[in-house]
Formats: sequence, structure tokens, C-alpha cells
Amino acid sequence: MTEQLPAATSVAVLGTGIMGSGMARNLARSGLDVRAWNRTRAKAEPLTTDGVRVTDTPAQAVDGADVVLTILHDGPAALETMRQAAPALRPGTVWAQATTAGLDGLDALAAFAREQDLILLDSPVLGTKQPAESGQLLVIAAGPSSARTAVRPVFDAIGSRTVWVGASGEEGAATRLKLVVNSWILAITHGTAEALALAKGLGVEPQGFFDAIAGGPLDNGYLHAKAGQLLGGNLEPSFAAKTAEKDARLIVEAGERSGVRMDLAAAGAERFRRAVGQGHGDEDMIASYFASFDGTEGTQG
Repeated sequence: MTEQLPAATSVAVLGTGIMGSGMARNLARSGLDVRAWNRTRAKAEPLTTDGVRVTDTPAQAVDGADVVLTILHDGPAALETMRQAAPALRPGTVWAQATTAGLDGLDALAAFAREQDLILLDSPVLGTKQPAESGQLLVIAAGPSSARTAVRPVFDAIGSRTVWVGASGEEGAATRLKLVVNSWILAITHGTAEALALAKGLGVEPQGFFDAIAGGPLDNGYLHAKAGQLLGGNLEPSFAAKTAEKDARLIVEAGERSGVRMDLAAAGAERFRRAVGQGHGDEDMIASYFASFDGTEGTQG
């Protein structure tokens, strides 16, 4: 039987953006000793009111931490940050890597973990801003079974459920599943955006569309959530369009690596690129809607 590492009492959170800030708060509220670093320190400072210690460097955050949690924009950002933290990383430290890094990105992170003798847990999360703030994320985790006890207080604080996938020590099982799920989420998002854009173009009231599918197999709770954001003019990001573009491209790359054409994901990445180019990059990913129009024709309200 594999010997279990003891339950963590301290955690370093590297990245306190839309997702990381809520995760850090819930970790502190659970009683863990939490240190946090963010590239722009001012964005992390509000966490001090919840008992989080904000540091100037990644190395200061990870010094002495039982678990390091990375939740950054992409794989290269996570790798760069961990390299900055390297002088203070102890061999055997558990690294819960929650950034959506893609297959190639995870390969580079796993190589770094081996170089530094870290215990890497591939542990992306499902959920957006509100679930992160309420501690209701779904954690998809893969990695050595010896680290499960150590990381349980961390995952229990940030999520409602943890799903372990793959064999013990297998690299990438969680990332592969996350990419599959994200491909579905982005497809629904674009479908919602295009249906509402076509309704506007044809002069169809959105409510007529909702009434037509109500209660049947075509109805969808996520459709209503995203449509409500757009039609209500609330584009505060639960998941930003520029990040969704990155994830769409990771999905396409994963498909290419495995011999699968991801035509919808590729088209979706292009929609996000146009929306970002129109100035909607920091808005919610339902801003894909605006990619259906030139200029301001698609403005809601």
C-alpha cells in the first residue's frame, strides 16, 4: 500500500484572477494557511481581508507551503511562474496544477516537476467565477495516489466534488477530460450566440425562440444562463472571451495531436478572435455573439 502524505495545512495560490481569487478566499475560510501571489499585486490585495497573505514573488508564496496551487492564464504562464518559485520549492512538494494548459503545455509542466522532484497533480477545475467564489467547483484530478490525503483539504475547500481519473501516476488524464468537456461548453456558447444573432438579424424576438424549445429535449439551462447575460446587458466575465479563445485553440491542438479534426472548435476560436478584436476580450465569452456582426450592428439594448 502506498504511504499517504499527511493532510496539508498550508497552500500557496499562484494566480488570483477571476478563478484564483475565489479559490484563495475559500481556502483561507476553511482554516488553511494561505499565501497568494498575482502578477499584478493590487488585484490580490483584497484577499488580505480574508486572512490571505499576499506576497511580492512566487518564491515567497511557495516557501514552506505543503501544496502549491497554480491557476494562471495558460501553460507557459504557469511554467514561467513556477520557474520563478523554484528557489523556494522543496523536493516532494505537492503541486496541484489547475491551469487549463493543454496537452503540450502539460508536458512542459510535467518535465519541470520531474526536474524539481515535485509531486504533480493534474487537477483542472470545471466552473466559472460564481462556483469559484462559492467553493462549488468540480475538481478533475489525476496523479499519484500518495498525494490524495495531502491535497484533500485543498480540493474540499475549492470544490463540491473531486473526481479522480486515470491510473495512479498517469500524466494528463484530467487535462484530456477537461478539454473534452470544454469543447462541449464552447459549442453551446457559440450555438447560443449565433441563434440570438440570427434572431436579431431576422427580426425574431428571442422569447419566441425560448418558447419554441421550452420543456423539450432542445431546451438547455446553460442556453438560458448565457442568453440572460447577453440580453440583460451584463457581460461581466464569468469566463472571459480572450481566455475562451485560448482554450478553443488548445482543443484544436489536442485534436490535431490525436488525429481528430475539430472543425467546430476551430471556427469557434475564430469567432472569439473576432470578438476580442472588436474590444470584447475582457467580457464574458457569450460576447461571441458580436462576432456575427460588423461594427455595432449586434449591440443589445
